[in-house]
Amino acid sequence: MKKIWNEAAECMPRAQLEAMQLEQLKVLVPHLYNTVPQYKAKLDAAKIDPHGIKVLSDLKYLPYTVKQDLRDAFPYKMFAAPMADIIRLHASSGTTGSISVTGYTRYDIDTWSECVARSIVAAGGEKDDIIHVAYGYGIFTGGLGLHYGAEWMGACAIPVGGGNTKRQVQFLRDLVTKGGMGCTPSYALLIAEAARELGEDPTAWPLRYGIYGAEPWSENIRTELERQLGIDAYDIYGLSEIMGPGVGFECEVKNGLHIQEDHFLFEIVDQQTGEPVPDGEYGELVITTPDKQGQPLLRYNTRDVTRVIPEPCSCGRTHRRIERVTGRTDDMIIIRGVNVYPSQIEQILMSYSEQLAPQYQVIVTKHGSMDHMEVQVELNPTFDFDEIRSLEALRAEAREAIRTTLAVNVELNIVEPHSIERTQGKAVRLIDKR
Repeated sequence: MKKIWNEAAECMPRAQLEAMQLEQLKVLVPHLYNTVPQYKAKLDAAKIDPHGIKVLSDLKYLPYTVKQDLRDAFPYKMFAAPMADIIRLHASSGTTGSISVTGYTRYDIDTWSECVARSIVAAGGEKDDIIHVAYGYGIFTGGLGLHYGAEWMGACAIPVGGGNTKRQVQFLRDLVTKGGMGCTPSYALLIAEAARELGEDPTAWPLRYGIYGAEPWSENIRTELERQLGIDAYDIYGLSEIMGPGVGFECEVKNGLHIQEDHFLFEIVDQQTGEPVPDGEYGELVITTPDKQGQPLLRYNTRDVTRVIPEPCSCGRTHRRIERVTGRTDDMIIIRGVNVYPSQIEQILMSYSEQLAPQYQVIVTKHGSMDHMEVQVELNPTFDFDEIRSLEALRAEAREAIRTTLAVNVELNIVEPHSIERTQGKAVRLIDKR
């Protein structure tokens, strides 16, 4: 089965791709200078001639865009197209007054739809599939993003949305006669858990693949998803400020996410200096949207931590890959001088997947002047720990694994099954009470 939707674009020779990117960038920078006052001010302050782009590497001299720029421009001050051409608005999550809005033209929606269609096909999707969409609909980009991508490739989308987990089980059992599902990985695990409680065997459903995103997840969670649902699990990457899901996706190789470079320029930069790092080194992901019309962004710092995978992919795509996102620097916990991401703790806990369930929380507090980190993880309800080891021995071993791997001391508590609150969207992994 062919797993490439648009071979001309996805397998474009690098020289041709980079020549196209350069021409797009030469058009984008003057356009932003002339239409978006914030970009005019940024470029003037940096003494950059908007017509001075000569080579693709000149990108690194251009100013960054950060989340606060979008908040300061609320609601429409960073739009580069007239409101008459904007046909859709989405917004990123945030408290009142700190929300950021993104606008889409018809071209932007079509581009987004094709990017998601490519992602679905890369996961094994076919035109006669039925795709169960359990991402949230509405102002969040997840549900409509996957929905339009499914329809773009000719598949049938079921717009279930989040919530009502018993109904999710019924639809997956009765309506998805062939196809896949899309939601957050934590919600997929909750659906599998609910199915078993209802006497269902999710591995008997005619699902072939799942497309999971909107939160960081580890390789061990992939193992759990595939074991509990009997599917192939694929990562999809995106963010509302850039487009939504489909900026990057995993192919059948399942080793990194292809960034769709015919629509997105990306860099990995050092968190401290802002300078680009060599391929293979970790840093923050920075994205430019050279052909977006509604709200193009110049060097938007996502704060997502990843690295370029230098080797070409055996799938045949020429678009470069990034490693699965470790986490966002905004979500990083600093415990007594040590940088820790919840996903790193998850990876360690899920190495005990036979004994521990994939439900955990990290709770950070202050004990006097000292930071204190507690990790709560559920016991796997199907495992009788007394047959192999005591619960205390398991707790001590997992705690020591975290200490030696991450160089940080934690309080680890193994709690009863189903005692950690479930969510129907993004899992709440970190509670910082400091």
